[in-house]
Amino acid sequence: MDLQQLRDRIDNVDEKILSLFLERMELCKGVADYKKANNLPVYQGNREQQVIDRIKALTGDKELENGTAALFTSIMDISKSLQSRSIISDNDSYGFVSPDFEGAETIACQGISGANSETAARHLFGDKKIRFMRTFEDVFKAVESGEVQYGVLPIHNSTAGSVTAVYDLMAKYSVYIVRTICLDINHCLAARTMLSTNEIGCVCSHPQALAQCSEFIAQNRLHTSDYGNTAMAAKSVARSTEKIAAVCSPECAQQHGLQIIAEDIADSPLNRTKFICISRELQVADGSNTISVMLKIPHTEGSLYRLLGKFMISGMNLSKIESRPVKDGSFDVMFYLDFSGNIADPEVRMLLSDMAANLEYFRFLGNFN
Repeated sequence: MDLQQLRDRIDNVDEKILSLFLERMELCKGVADYKKANNLPVYQGNREQQVIDRIKALTGDKELENGTAALFTSIMDISKSLQSRSIISDNDSYGFVSPDFEGAETIACQGISGANSETAARHLFGDKKIRFMRTFEDVFKAVESGEVQYGVLPIHNSTAGSVTAVYDLMAKYSVYIVRTICLDINHCLAARTMLSTNEIGCVCSHPQALAQCSEFIAQNRLHTSDYGNTAMAAKSVARSTEKIAAVCSPECAQQHGLQIIAEDIADSPLNRTKFICISRELQVADGSNTISVMLKIPHTEGSLYRLLGKFMISGMNLSKIESRPVKDGSFDVMFYLDFSGNIADPEVRMLLSDMAANLEYFRFLGNFN
């Protein structure tokens, strides 16, 4: 046979596979109806493993056993997704209110005046009074307790990556993401007086800012010291009599009376940081288009692949996936996922209900833009 004849036969086999697949899905709908009528869960005991073991035994080719197992695992995942739509009730309240940024009276961010978090907060809340907290965790505590209505924190930088401490705190505190905002970050090197780089004994800043300027720091062989944020570093430099410098924004340098030694020192000219605004209650603004969740999956072969399959089956586009260690002595990880959607969409609610019912741990973190 020539290539076209082989392709024609493959097309013919594909049509037969499709016909049998549709027949199998109809049978699965019958299974879903039975489970629903008898109040049975979608996933039952070791039925799935029995199917896989049987299929592998019928394969008759050791080299294809794992392939047939993967094929039928995918088929069963589609089946379970369809069953979930019939069995899992679409009545999760997810009760929410609209955010009221204009009426907000208490807003918190970490650091001191001049920090990039303050700039992000100003974009959302204008000239409202901002309460500065010592640490990221203090902001989370204040929001969760109701001491403040909103908190603004950095979550990701386009150069240095994720702010891992904030992800870890999202797992620790019961808060929701209400909004995100991206800022262009412009770093400069500043000191009390004009110094040459070889005179500088130490460069102070937040670890993320230092990481974003790592090439400049390495090229000039500068020693570094970590601070809570860029504004705290600038304030410390302004008060010191030593020959030290800060990495901060030009506006922050000016605010603290520092001289700018070098401008635009970030590794990338397009250096942006995403900030999140959090609240104690679920708040969803009109037009919100991103869903954020956190979850755990079992340590089993293909579990991440199967999780991602849920999004493909539901037609949802994943925009971000992040993992962090659980920090309980195990090697378990917590996954943070962002995907496109709105909580008002029944398809989104069904996917959330499916994950809540079938994953080891699941938490909805918010719907925002």
